[in-house]
Amino acid sequence: MVRIEQKGVYLVRESMIVEATHFSTEDEINGYLEQNMEAPLQSKINLETARTKTIAAQIIEKHNQTKELRQLKLKFDALASHDITYVGIVQTARASGLTEFPVPYVLTNCHNSLCAVGGTINEDDHVFGLSAAQKYGGIFVPAHQAVIHQYMREMMTGCGRMILGSDSHTRYGALGTMGIGEGGPELVKQLLKQTYDFNYPEIVLVYLEGQPQIGVGPHDVALALIKAVFKSGFVKNKVLEFVGPGVANLSVDYRNGIDVMTTETTCLSSIWATDVQVADYYKLHGRPEAYQLLTPGECAYYDGLIQIDLSQIEPMIALPFHPSNVWSISELNRHGVEILREIEAEGSKQLDQPNLSLNLTKKFINGRLQVDQGVVAGCAGGTYENIMTMSRILDGKSTGQGDFWLSVYPASQPIFLELMKNQAAIKLMTAGASMRSAFCGPCFGAGDVPAHNGLSIRHTTRNFPNREGSKPMNNQLASVALMDARSIAATALNGGRLTAATEVNYQESQEAYCFDATVYQNRVYQGFGVAAPEKELKFGPNIADWPKMKALPENLMLKVVAVINDPITTTDELIPSGETSSFRSNPMKLAEFTLSRKDPGYVARAKSIYELEQERERLLAQGVAKEPNSTKLGEIFLPLVAEEQITSEKVHQLIQNTGLGSIIFARKPGDGSAREQAASCQKVLGGWANLAGDYATKRYRSNLINWGMLPLTLPENTELHLELGEMIYLPGIRAAVKNGAEKVAAIIIALDGKQRSTELCLANLAPEERKIILAGCLINYYALGN
Repeated sequence: MVRIEQKGVYLVRESMIVEATHFSTEDEINGYLEQNMEAPLQSKINLETARTKTIAAQIIEKHNQTKELRQLKLKFDALASHDITYVGIVQTARASGLTEFPVPYVLTNCHNSLCAVGGTINEDDHVFGLSAAQKYGGIFVPAHQAVIHQYMREMMTGCGRMILGSDSHTRYGALGTMGIGEGGPELVKQLLKQTYDFNYPEIVLVYLEGQPQIGVGPHDVALALIKAVFKSGFVKNKVLEFVGPGVANLSVDYRNGIDVMTTETTCLSSIWATDVQVADYYKLHGRPEAYQLLTPGECAYYDGLIQIDLSQIEPMIALPFHPSNVWSISELNRHGVEILREIEAEGSKQLDQPNLSLNLTKKFINGRLQVDQGVVAGCAGGTYENIMTMSRILDGKSTGQGDFWLSVYPASQPIFLELMKNQAAIKLMTAGASMRSAFCGPCFGAGDVPAHNGLSIRHTTRNFPNREGSKPMNNQLASVALMDARSIAATALNGGRLTAATEVNYQESQEAYCFDATVYQNRVYQGFGVAAPEKELKFGPNIADWPKMKALPENLMLKVVAVINDPITTTDELIPSGETSSFRSNPMKLAEFTLSRKDPGYVARAKSIYELEQERERLLAQGVAKEPNSTKLGEIFLPLVAEEQITSEKVHQLIQNTGLGSIIFARKPGDGSAREQAASCQKVLGGWANLAGDYATKRYRSNLINWGMLPLTLPENTELHLELGEMIYLPGIRAAVKNGAEKVAAIIIALDGKQRSTELCLANLAPEERKIILAGCLINYYALGN
């Protein structure tokens, strides 16, 4: 079904895969090809040349602003944000000197569009967004018109282009566009005409063969891919390039559905070979000029291989609490009790809530899992073909009068219009489904929250703990399993008894889609190129500026305020999604929710050391108290001089030169969303660093750096056990960052005052990234004239 080859391969004429490790020299490879090719190659294989022949390499070269290929500096063709992120981005860019959007910047409103939390604050953000589009020359898509990625697919993609979005699922590879999801500060850099800097990525070939059987949808293929690669980290921060004869057997909607889920593999981006179906897509959407044929060169080299036989994919289900926790539905139905007991045990460890326990085995009744709710929504589920196929499965039937209920969210108003015109929406509503407008809420906990102990099956992107909206601090627990829309419709047909779509008789949708852009023409504000600097930004009372942030001090004394020993920590756990998203235009208010679902004591612990830092600043402003070692502030530094003669002068010197702050220790933080607030909330509470074995994604590490936080890691093959309340002293940290040090000295002070010395890593920081950390954050960096 899925074969992995982690060593390099050559793809010759898009059809022959040659594994490089089977040969000792390039001459051997060329000899092999001469014997096995019907016609000779135009030129002999050369590794360095072959590396440049992938589709991804060709697009990257076009967007790179420097001749230095190892360290790329990219500029993008367009930018995209939604209403959780664009206020902070505009505020940061504005504080850094923004005068006009230099590239098309789309501000969509698909996350906080319900305006159900905090009174007026969500709509206040929307008003701000429109005023920003008018002032700086942006494109504003009002609430309920389209989810961010569907609008970008329909209106902004183009073959050979690159788009940067402040959402982790910025993926448009199936349309010939390399999309990258990052935290807001990376978009700020583009708005200020700076570049996106990173090391040249490895490129992995995803070779598709065969054709999916009826009943297998794009989510099934995507989940099979995620299962195959996630846990090994094989494709982390790499680019996935989809080619092979199987591509032509997939519609563009189907390809989009697979492509958007590549984010959950932790890859950096994706790109697909294009063909006549993609050309037809652009014609249909009134943009035929956006198409060009994209294929690898005659011989292209890839850093690894994922080979997928589409005909062998079964209907799949990703059980709580991760998209990689994948089983076939048939396997789950055969061995439900054993599998669900395993899920319960692992899930309870991940939840780490003594008063809550995951109980799914009770839902396994008479050989089938009984679910409570079905949702198809957003950039993954809400596509035209998914919903049309659901209408075929449910046409003339009923979802039942029991506990199970079904809601469907078309991804854009043009899709919804067509579903109404061809009566597919009527068929679904008649069957008992609830039709909603374009909205991402069910994907991150702002809509369709299940009942306590409920299990929802969803064609959305993630199923992290509490992401469906339950509040563990209120003793609530619900969970989500990811499935394809086809099997969700089949399950609805059976009143919530888990059913694969391959078990029901139906025909895949054949109705042609007719895209009507009139709704966009009548409602979307198209302001690119017509900035009006005289316009005033409209601030609601909840919209607040970023607090002032200090430059990196000479030394740091950091208190360990959170210890997370889970194998992976998601950004949802660092800063919850759902209704808390409404407060993301107010940094200090949002910070109150940091780690609230994972470690409710974090905020108080972080504030306690931050208050001492504020006291330190007051003492410095006053010339420092005469007896600082008699205060709580002085007591922090006493262990550092305990073995020497304790004097006020020594403590005094430490107070002058050493900043106080907090640090989070986690094994592998940052999986999931691109939300910058996972880092900025720590920073506004006095955070100066994370310490990790590794970082789950580039985007989270970038967020730490852009908010002036040290992305520390443990040396390879090193174990470190930390306790809450321990202190980590980083002497000379400013000089170390400035001088390019990749290892920094650290002294760990235990709760009993005993000390142990160690080294921590600060590797792979670009010169500009070091300057940002030295300045204290990206805003400060630009304020200094950079």
